[in-house]
Amino acid sequence: MRTAQQYLDGLRDEREVYYRGERVTDVVGHPELGIAARHAALDFAFAEEAENADLAVTGGHSTYFHVPRDAADLRRRSLLIERATAYGGTLVILVKEIGTDALFALHRVTHGTQGYERIQDYFRRCRDGDLALAVAQTDVKGDRSKGPSAQVDPDLYVRVVERRPDGVVVRGAKIHTSCTPNVDEVIVIPTRALAAGEEDWAIGFAVPVATPGLKLFCSDFLHADPDPWTRPVSSRHKMIETLTVFDDVFVPTERIFLDGDVKRAGRLALEFVEYHRFTAVSYKLPLVDALVGLAIALAEANGISRASHVRDKLVALVGYAETVRGLTHMAAERCRVDEPAGIAYPDPMTTNIAKWTFARDYGKAVEHVIDIAGGLLATGPGGADWRSDEIRPYLEKYLAGAKPAAERMALMNLASDLLAREYAGYQAVLAVHAEGSLEAEKLMIARSYHPGPAVAYARKLAGLEP
Repeated sequence: MRTAQQYLDGLRDEREVYYRGERVTDVVGHPELGIAARHAALDFAFAEEAENADLAVTGGHSTYFHVPRDAADLRRRSLLIERATAYGGTLVILVKEIGTDALFALHRVTHGTQGYERIQDYFRRCRDGDLALAVAQTDVKGDRSKGPSAQVDPDLYVRVVERRPDGVVVRGAKIHTSCTPNVDEVIVIPTRALAAGEEDWAIGFAVPVATPGLKLFCSDFLHADPDPWTRPVSSRHKMIETLTVFDDVFVPTERIFLDGDVKRAGRLALEFVEYHRFTAVSYKLPLVDALVGLAIALAEANGISRASHVRDKLVALVGYAETVRGLTHMAAERCRVDEPAGIAYPDPMTTNIAKWTFARDYGKAVEHVIDIAGGLLATGPGGADWRSDEIRPYLEKYLAGAKPAAERMALMNLASDLLAREYAGYQAVLAVHAEGSLEAEKLMIARSYHPGPAVAYARKLAGLEP
């Protein structure tokens, strides 16, 4: 296993990264992308701490690479994701979580094909090298009413444009690719089911980030004043998403796991999601816990903790957090095993109910905390004011509540960062769209639920023939 510093040193190469209109030559030394790199390094730092070793290390390797065989393995993986995210200040670290989600799905989907041996070799390389991984799945899609082959521009889904004896050349773009500037490798998988005639788009592979022709265009959504007083979380924790462009990228044969199999392409898209939504609800748990704890602390700081409407909101927040947690645990306990590959996967229906519950009720939970906090979330002073010898005495006098102003404003600033500023908007979009939209989750719930027993029971109670 690598140290955090070894991981950061490994990011200094010829990767082609652009941020705010300029080429970034050093993603670790960059003032903003460096924050994201150091945040990602927490996955390595977490494992280095002795008290985390039993959870973070398995057989001398990162536990993220431990292939789940049963419910206990999935519960342990979920707990690791939850605790590592808490270590990351409510922001998932994701440089090992998402990549291993894809690797497990690839093992299952390629079993019995030529790609299976390749994915096993690649998996061992990633595990033994303790590599950081991103997953590029979501194509830019163009006109969403049309499939890949019907687009005016065929490059709107990543596709093979040339076949060579030693590999293929791919072209196209993926969007919403998390952590790409600060990982070692990018795993690329299909985004949807494909039809006959769309074999060129049925491609799954992996390449190093520094591969020629791979271009990363970073979102600057979280670009903001980095003052740690007003932004106690987002000034230290950041994730970068990219438009990931494959500008005629060569992929060697040994790194191609799926090629031309349209049926397995659809399976891979879905089976990756089975793991990744389980990862999602696991990493949401520190955030919902933070909302509960923050609401309680703010109610005390404002002197309103005995108000009946506040108690109702706190109960609702506790119920929300523990429902998501209970469903996440249940998804592991209800797991199934892909018998040919011998790999366990979380129960799809329960996983999607957990994710749907989190996303559906997130806005209401945020509203409860904002209501308890009050308008200072938006109208409070800045860090320069607080650090001013002339201004601070006035702030300490007039912004005190049931708690001193320093304590009250620390809580307000945390709430503002989580609920009202740039990071809050980021989390709100993640709640609705990350790892699949609300509609995608409802669709999977409907697909996964088998109504036969419930309908038969209702008909029996009604006195109807079965």
